[in-house]
Amino acid sequence: MTLDPCDRCEELLQDFLDRTLTDSEWQEAEGHLTGCDYCRRRYRFEESLRRYVRTTASERMPPGLMDKLTELRGLDATA
Repeated sequence: MTLDPCDRCEELLQDFLDRTLTDSEWQEAEGHLTGCDYCRRRYRFEESLRRYVRTTASERMPPGLMDKLTELRGLDATA
């Protein structure tokens, strides 16, 4: 089953923000973001949200929370 281009971009977005995509995935996501206003707005929102969290978070994350968030993100992708 082939994903809609916006669905595929959403699938790649977090790794795009993390800079952990392969070269071909990076080109795919960047190409879509260049031409899709909706996905570009989502990218800007996610980017600004990450920046906000980084600059306002004063407490360290409890041990295991990052693993739990990663696990939940993986479950969301399969839904």
